[in-house]
Amino acid sequence: MSLNLIKLFLPIIVTFFVGMMITPILTNWMYKYKLWKRSARKNGADHVLDEKGKMHPDAISKEFQKITNEQEEIRTPRVGGIVVWASVLLTSFLMFVAFVIFPNETTSKLEFVSKNQTLLPFIALIMGGVVGLVDDFLTIRAPQGTFVNGLPRNYMIGLIVILGTIFGVWFFTKLGITSIAIPFSEWRIEFGWLIVPVFIIVTMGTFSSGVIDGIDGLAGGVMASIFSAYSLISYFNNQIDLAVFCAVVTAALLVFLWFNVPPARFYLGETGMLGLTLSLAVVAFLTDSVLLLPIIGFPLVITSLSSFIQIVSKKIRGPEGKVFRVAPIHHHFEAIGWSRPKITMRYWIISIFFAVAGVIISLF
Repeated sequence: MSLNLIKLFLPIIVTFFVGMMITPILTNWMYKYKLWKRSARKNGADHVLDEKGKMHPDAISKEFQKITNEQEEIRTPRVGGIVVWASVLLTSFLMFVAFVIFPNETTSKLEFVSKNQTLLPFIALIMGGVVGLVDDFLTIRAPQGTFVNGLPRNYMIGLIVILGTIFGVWFFTKLGITSIAIPFSEWRIEFGWLIVPVFIIVTMGTFSSGVIDGIDGLAGGVMASIFSAYSLISYFNNQIDLAVFCAVVTAALLVFLWFNVPPARFYLGETGMLGLTLSLAVVAFLTDSVLLLPIIGFPLVITSLSSFIQIVSKKIRGPEGKVFRVAPIHHHFEAIGWSRPKITMRYWIISIFFAVAGVIISLF
């Protein structure tokens, strides 16, 4: 038990210090090359930014313009997610180096990249991060008129479906996972080979929640709560390597938040959110807690759902049929006068509450 606790907490400490050391270097690089967006992609939102980084005057209410015109200047790098997955990568590498230099039973147990627990979420984090980075760089550097908003939405959806299919097939053929547990009961929902499309649907759901990024510290704090919850669930399931992986991701997100105290130095961007949401879907299946994901990730669900409702309502009822002033819903709160710090803090509180609730439910 004591060795498991050391294995859990030591990588957390290492990740935090690694992240604190590399982030200033990455930050200087981001600002040196001006890695911020010329325009903000809609992503289901009703507002867009012009080439100068200002809210388009026809996109939002005058009240919201007054609140956001000064805040929405595009001078904040959008590839801050590199901080997260780079910190995780370096920590795992250092754990491996420690074993190579000091080969003994203790250092061998500190390695947390294992084939049956953490290899898949690790690959998901890196693959999602790389695809997201390509999208971010296209948004930043693509010539006007070509991929100015990054990869087209249908391209991104296609890539997510492909990645979801690959991971779903792996779960079905290699891990033999064909069902998901029902909370508060011993019953299970058996899918057989249909677990593959189920995995794709869950992956698409977590991917759509990436719209939560955009307010200083909002996405980072919410994702830290979610991965903390899954770290505890994994630990109680005796999936120690997976618990370490989730804890290390949480530590990397804490580093991100350290530098993201308003005013933010950078945002997660697609390279952060895509990597995190894709690995989150994998973790949910590995911990057999897929049906707990909407509870643990409630802020993600409500944010994604608000964008979906807004889009459907406008298609059915026209431009005047908006349910929210601005979608996703955190921008609606901003539009009605809530300050950004208030929105962020309340999201964090709700996120922690539902994360704790999910962990408690998992114990029954």
